[in-house]
Amino acid sequence: MNLDDYAVIYKAAIEKWGREAQFDQLVEECAELIAAVHHLRREKVTEQAVAEELADVLLMAGQMIYMLGEDTVQKAVDTKIAKLKILLGQANT
Repeated sequence: MNLDDYAVIYKAAIEKWGREAQFDQLVEECAELIAAVHHLRREKVTEQAVAEELADVLLMAGQMIYMLGEDTVQKAVDTKIAKLKILLGQANT
């Protein structure tokens, strides 16, 4: 999944519904994913249901990256990866 592949649709969604609505939608989609994961652990839904909720979250995350700026988000990801490497004992890789 590449931001450039979806930039046109992200821009259209943001223009149609606005930034604030898309922030709210992200919160809703995250909540639905959380619920689906809990239900999967109790065998009330399938992995496909979780995948569908995850897809919704990924689409909203893409819109957030578009709104916040790809460079800004990439810097945050790089920082988090560095911390994870330290936790995994792989700081030099």
